[in-house]
Amino acid sequence: MPTILKMTFEEILNHRRSVRYFDPEKELDTAKVKRCIELATLAPVSSNMQLWEFHHITSPDIMKKMERACIDQTTARTAKQMVVFVTRQNLHRKRSKQILDFERQNIRNYAPADKHEKYIKSQELYYNVAMPFIYTRFLGLYGLFRKLFATTIGLFRPIVREVSESDMRVVVHKTCGLAAQTFMLAMANEGYDTCPLEGFDSRLVKKALSLPRGSEVNMIITCGVRLPKGLRGERFRVPFEEVYKER
Repeated sequence: MPTILKMTFEEILNHRRSVRYFDPEKELDTAKVKRCIELATLAPVSSNMQLWEFHHITSPDIMKKMERACIDQTTARTAKQMVVFVTRQNLHRKRSKQILDFERQNIRNYAPADKHEKYIKSQELYYNVAMPFIYTRFLGLYGLFRKLFATTIGLFRPIVREVSESDMRVVVHKTCGLAAQTFMLAMANEGYDTCPLEGFDSRLVKKALSLPRGSEVNMIITCGVRLPKGLRGERFRVPFEEVYKER
């Protein structure tokens, strides 16, 4: 049996490209793609809230609907599978409870016995009070109140100021984007290729996947094995000296 040579991390970064045309003859191992999605859950995430879902599309019928939702782009038409990264800010209370239940036991298992009560109370304050306060949405009003609160406190000490409803939406999408990037690197490590899409009809995507209210589509990632014509020549990056600022 031939030895499979794994790439170094730098090789993975150089190998990963946005592929716009996949090989129609090469199928993907669904279990491997699922494992890459599982690895994506290890991405960094704000307050560990994990306000995301990952929809792994293998059904030909849904793939066809997604192709149309992706405005018939070549990468969507030739993809063997897709993964849709979805934000679920409306699940913040459920996630807070799950994390808190875990942290209570985590503290009992690993913290000094005389610190259990103090640490548990701290986590309860954070996930029972702070997280609902930060993530609740209602016509922008909660966000306005949070901005006024942060501005007032900020007169006396440093504080996070980006707490409006639109700010928190950005936070949720940023952390979901980190998971999407982790997924693409994991796929590259398997020798598979991807293309992240932001050009899609979100209404059609939500309809195809029966997504509930409160969910938002962060990114669609098409998956397959590249053909040479799937790459647009060499990769362009702005000169490093232009973006690197040592302080």
